[in-house]
Amino acid sequence: MDNAITDYAANATPELIAGYDALPPEQIYASVLDLFPDAPARIADIGAGTGRDAAWLARRGHRVLAIEPVRAFREAGTALHGDATEWLDDQLPELGEAARRGPFDLVLLCAVWHHLDTSDRTRAMPNLARMTAPGGTLILSLRHEPGTLGSHSYPAPPEEAIDLACAADFSLIRQAEAAAVHPLSRANGVRWTWLVFTRTSG
Repeated sequence: MDNAITDYAANATPELIAGYDALPPEQIYASVLDLFPDAPARIADIGAGTGRDAAWLARRGHRVLAIEPVRAFREAGTALHGDATEWLDDQLPELGEAARRGPFDLVLLCAVWHHLDTSDRTRAMPNLARMTAPGGTLILSLRHEPGTLGSHSYPAPPEEAIDLACAADFSLIRQAEAAAVHPLSRANGVRWTWLVFTRTSG
């Protein structure tokens, strides 16, 4: 994960930031949007990037903690979206300070899981469980692409994520497949699996 963070920090150009921030959340989350909690809910957006989704959720009446380890993204998010959300410098797999801010009604990881190798995923899932309130929701998106994987990306089989989540007291309530929203990613054959879990115990 550290290598991916370093790479994002080195390439956080205005063009990259603008491209990320322009993607419409309603399209990104179309497969799972009906499972988002009603407002007002406490939401942790892990790997929040430019704060695009966090600001969108805040406008819908939620209280959002945007967790982002790349300073350039946090600074861009503040400039683009003002004080709509609270920002925290923390990262997977430990999420030490983020876990202490919980529990959250929804824990969200969009386009993050493929940057963790199997060891980090195994360490991360119990921490995600600790952040999620009993009866709360965890949403993961898993990236799949044909051919050689991109820099600092790892295969993200749904079965692995489901097994790890179930071992951490989550129950799967939805698995959905979706094409990429970003035009270049879609043209390159990138697709996503969305997994939604509920936490089953305290």
